Amino acid sequence: MEQNDDETYILLVLADSNLPTGAFVASSGLESYTTHGFLSLSPATPTSNSRTEGTLAFIRDSLHTYAYSALAFVSGAHALVAPFSLPPPLDEALASLISLDALYESMTLNHVARRASTAQGVALLALYTKAFATSASASASRPESLSVASLVDKLKLAIRRGETHGHLPLCWGVLTGALGLSLARAQHLALFLHARSLLSAAVRMNTVGPYLAQQILLRDVRPIVEGLVSQCGSLRTGTVANEHRDELGYLNGPATTWPLGEIIATRHDLQHSRMFNS
Repeated sequence: MEQNDDETYILLVLADSNLPTGAFVASSGLESYTTHGFLSLSPATPTSNSRTEGTLAFIRDSLHTYAYSALAFVSGAHALVAPFSLPPPLDEALASLISLDALYESMTLNHVARRASTAQGVALLALYTKAFATSASASASRPESLSVASLVDKLKLAIRRGETHGHLPLCWGVLTGALGLSLARAQHLALFLHARSLLSAAVRMNTVGPYLAQQILLRDVRPIVEGLVSQCGSLRTGTVANEHRDELGYLNGPATTWPLGEIIATRHDLQHSRMFNS
């Protein structure tokens, strides 16, 4: 297989909805948004009802804030573990990952989002060690995979000891970097999977049907994701060495862009009944 074919195949594997990553138990605030009546506030159109328009509006806003807040952390973690770059010593890389993780924890303003993010992040690390690390380490053409696997093991141990949290964007960067996926692909897939997870939750909640969900994924999500990758792909946290700065030397960093979504997500545990853990 050519290298591009290898990357395409990795994309297919990571896009598999059967991956045990915990995303199916998270709605990223959509359940609380619906319960609190915001979904029906969007005006209906001749071809759709208010719940459909509300779901679309939620996906746009959720993707926007996720791209601006998370992609910088995906990029930082990816740069630290990408196997075809010259890696720093393991302890130095681990310290940088822990620093990234602490910054994301401080930027995640509600306990519900933190809980879902860490649960999914730890699941990604378990996926790598239990499913992907063995085959990667066995490849004679990629001896650096052994050091990457050691780094992931050290990160998992730090999480178990309570020394760091294991948030989803950081662990996604670790996973995709360890598998040799390019940063651009890793960023694009991170946003696509976030949108797909939202639509999966919407189908389970019956705010949209399964056929309409696929139509939205095909027609509406793609330009949103591509636009956000273009806007946010260069964002960096400032905690990783040699991060890209603009021509004036300034670093464009992460930000939360949807305060209302944060507030509504915080109220998730106050619902009388819940389908999801976020």
